[in-house]
Amino acid sequence: MSKQDYYKLLDLPRTATEAEIKKAYRRLAMKFHPDRNPGDPDAEHRFKEAKEAYEVLTDPQKRAAYDQFGHAGLQGGRGGGFGAGDAFGDIFGEMFGDIFSGGQRGRSQVFRGADLRYELELDLEQAVFGTETSIQIPSLAECRTCGGSGAAKGSSPKTCDTCGGHGQVRVQQSIFTIQQPCPRCKGRGKIISNPCDTCLGQGRVRQEKTLAVTVPAGVDTGDRIRLSGEGEAGRNGGPAGDLYVEIQVREHAIFEREASNLSCEVPISLAVAALGGTVEVPTLDGEVVLKIPSETQSGRVFRVRGKGVVPVRGGSAGDLYCRVVVETPVDLNAEQKELLRKFEASLQQSGSHKPREKSFFDGVKKFFTGALP
Repeated sequence: MSKQDYYKLLDLPRTATEAEIKKAYRRLAMKFHPDRNPGDPDAEHRFKEAKEAYEVLTDPQKRAAYDQFGHAGLQGGRGGGFGAGDAFGDIFGEMFGDIFSGGQRGRSQVFRGADLRYELELDLEQAVFGTETSIQIPSLAECRTCGGSGAAKGSSPKTCDTCGGHGQVRVQQSIFTIQQPCPRCKGRGKIISNPCDTCLGQGRVRQEKTLAVTVPAGVDTGDRIRLSGEGEAGRNGGPAGDLYVEIQVREHAIFEREASNLSCEVPISLAVAALGGTVEVPTLDGEVVLKIPSETQSGRVFRVRGKGVVPVRGGSAGDLYCRVVVETPVDLNAEQKELLRKFEASLQQSGSHKPREKSFFDGVKKFFTGALP
C-alpha cells in the first residue's frame, strides 16, 4: 500500500467532496494509464497509487478511518486495523473503543452490512442522454420471520455468559492484555439456543431484490452510482451497506467516445472528395450536413461543434470529429473501367494532380539514392 498522503497524491484538500475526488482521479488515471504508457513502470505505479487513493477516499468507512488514523487505520480488520494479535490492541481499545464498536461499547457489537457492486451495461445513447432501468441483485436481507434476531418465534437471544454480553474477551499474553472477539458468541454478545427455522440463527436470508436505478445523462465507463442502504443487511441491528452500480458503456457501431467528444468515420465518394460537395452525417440527436471542400484527402478530420456529450458533472457539450474516408468504387462495368483508365491517363500527362503520391516517391528516391555508395 502506498504511504504517500492520499489527499496530496490527488492534489486535493482534506475537505474535498466525492465529485472532486472522482474528477482528480480521472485526470490522473487518464494521464498514467498503462495503455497510454506501455512499458513505463513509473506510470503504472502512479496509476495504481491514484486508484488506491480513489478507492479509499470514496468509501465513507475507509475515509473516516484514514482521516482519523492515517494509513494505520487501513491495516488489518474492521474499523481501523487493530486486530486481536496486536500487542497494543487493549490500549487502543480503551482509547477508541466506541469508534471501533460503532458506539456499542459495553453491549453486543453491531456490524454494518457489506457493500455490493453491480456492473450495469448501457448503450452509448443511454449513457449520453440518461435512462431509468431496473436491476436484480442477490443480497443478504434481514430475516422477516425473526426480525433479524436469529431466534425462533416465542424465544429470544440470551446474553453470552462468557463475555457478559460485551462480545469481547480479554486474553493475557505476557505483560499485555489483548482484547478479541468472544469465541463462544463470535462477537455478538448473545447466544441463540433456539434458532429461527428460516435463517438458521443468522438473522439474515439470501434473496434477490429488484431496484430502480436512475442513470444521469453524460455518464461514462468507470462512473459509479451509489444506492445508499441497498447493500447487505447489517447484523445485530447494524446499518445496511451500500450498493455501487458501476457503469460499462457498450461499443457503438458508429461512434467512439473520448471524454466529452465523439468521433466517427464518414465515407465519401471519389467525385465528392475531388470536386467538393455535401454529405449527411449522423449524430446522436439527428443528422447534420457536412460541407466537403474540393481536393479533400482521405483521413482529413472535420469538427462539428456541440455535437458531443454534455459531461455528467456539468459544462458545455463536447464536439463530434468526423474523419472522412475516400471510398474506392467497386463492381465496375467495362465502360466505367475504361473511363477510369482514360481519366488516369489524362492525369499522368501533367503529373501535378497527386501531391501525396509525388512526395512519397520523391522521398523513396532520395532514401535509396542516399543509401547507395
